[in-house]
Amino acid sequence: MTATTALSASDLELTTAAQGKMAELFSQVEDNIEGVRVFATPGGCSGINFGMTFTDQLNANDGTLDFEGFKVIVDDATMEYLRGAEIDFVDQGDGNASFVFNNLPQTSTGGGCGTCGSQGGGCG
Repeated sequence: MTATTALSASDLELTTAAQGKMAELFSQVEDNIEGVRVFATPGGCSGINFGMTFTDQLNANDGTLDFEGFKVIVDDATMEYLRGAEIDFVDQGDGNASFVFNNLPQTSTGGGCGTCGSQGGGCG
């Protein structure tokens, strides 16, 4: 097993709803799955999109946040964008349910000109 860094709630927080849904989903995957990896890719309103996937790998640059029944895994580069954020699970009851990232730190990457509900473009 690869050594990883333990994360704390001050690094990344999961609401009770998010913890419950992740534990439910994790109970349905294969035994070799190490945890739920949170990752970042370019795009979105802030210039960064976040996603989650099950992973069977732990890397030396990963941090882990342990919960009952599952762990959340975040690499160092992604953690720079997530530190202090909260992951929630919102179920509106009409089949529209999703994980939501709240309290994301501001990034200096820009992006989002004329998108994400901005009025009149907002760039230039």
